[in-house]
Amino acid sequence: MKANYTNLFKVSVLTASLALAPVVAHAALPWFGNSDKQEMPTLAPMLEKATPAVVNISATGMKKDAQRVPDVFRYFFGPNAPRQHTQEKPFQTAGSGVIIDAKKGYVVTNHHVIADTDKILVTLKDGRQFEAKKIGSDSESDVALLQIDADNLTDIPLANSDKLRVGDFAIAIGNPFAIGQTVTSGIVSALGRSGLGIEGYENFIQTDAAINSGNSGGALVNFNGELIGINTAILGPNGGNVGIGFAIPSNMMKNLVDQIVEFGEVRRGVLGISGENIDAGMAKAFALPTTQGAIVRQVFEGTAAEEAGIKPGDAIVSINGRKIQTFFELRAKIGTMGAGNTAVLGIIRDGKEMDIKVKLKEAEGGNVAAETMHPALDGSDLGNGKTKSGEAGVVVNSVEDRSIAARLGLEEGDVIIGVNRERVSNIAQLRDKLDEHKNGIIALNVMRGNTQLYLVIR
Repeated sequence: MKANYTNLFKVSVLTASLALAPVVAHAALPWFGNSDKQEMPTLAPMLEKATPAVVNISATGMKKDAQRVPDVFRYFFGPNAPRQHTQEKPFQTAGSGVIIDAKKGYVVTNHHVIADTDKILVTLKDGRQFEAKKIGSDSESDVALLQIDADNLTDIPLANSDKLRVGDFAIAIGNPFAIGQTVTSGIVSALGRSGLGIEGYENFIQTDAAINSGNSGGALVNFNGELIGINTAILGPNGGNVGIGFAIPSNMMKNLVDQIVEFGEVRRGVLGISGENIDAGMAKAFALPTTQGAIVRQVFEGTAAEEAGIKPGDAIVSINGRKIQTFFELRAKIGTMGAGNTAVLGIIRDGKEMDIKVKLKEAEGGNVAAETMHPALDGSDLGNGKTKSGEAGVVVNSVEDRSIAARLGLEEGDVIIGVNRERVSNIAQLRDKLDEHKNGIIALNVMRGNTQLYLVIR
């Protein structure tokens, strides 16, 4: 559970657990067949194409469990006895995922489904099972990208989630309570839901399509069988479904996945302001014609907002031509666009409307655990960077003592610039080259200060 609203209602992520929850009935969707041919109303033709792209995910790992040592034992062992005992315990999670690229085997799911796990198993609708490799994930927006090596996959086309309207029909496909693939239906109940405290960056689609624990990472599709969102959380008593579910919009997911594929990490865009929602009081105080959007309270020095000319007191009411409702929605859309991209902000300043172009800067952080790319790099932490001479490459930010990467010879500050004499300038290229040569000898071309050397992985 990530946030409480009352003693009865909680916001819950949807990873399956053993405890069952109340089930709520929903009205069937109106669907009309051909009366001349006496066809029955059905969604089956669309679902026959969409459901093979939705998979079940089970993941296992070890977590540390700390327990307080009873005072009676501390009495026997003296004042220097440990105050708590820590041991590792195995855990298992279950959720759903969506195949978005059949050729490359890319599967999208929620970060919380696979967080801190060591082994991820993907089960297709036809019963085939594959161990998945984690390409990357973003805990702040709860999106993760996996990859499986399989033939004859079916992917799901993406819809433009910016074109969604409240009242559009929505169909949820997932693996509730790990019982197997299940389909439910409803409508888009609301758009731009934020400020719920579920994730760091929130811009949810709200739906009454029945979703429960285990639906995390599953698909929310429209009547054309196109992906409009990734099911993520619900609001209900003790985690049960009452018809209030939340999904990450497909456009937001795609922005994040594109960054993970290209850079091996999320390069989060930053505007560089603090602000708050426009409400009736704010609208009156600033003489605004709207009660939706965000008021800029502060513009930080040296940021994209300052360079673009945004000022305190500006009212931001749209981004790239799409109206925004809250400051949280603005933050989520900016934060998932990616550094280096340009956003067009609709501004109201002193009663005048204007558009301001802003080139987003990159947020700090975003390193990648290298074992997701090759087992020989386990224990190292990588990020995009440059050599001392300014040559782009992959920087080794840290190496754990006595780790596999340390035994290989990697050191903090090294910059990987090539694999088997082929140039790499970022994490995405390094990942591709490691995959390309995974069944043979790999020679990493490394710059250590001003010295070039090779480290060989056999």
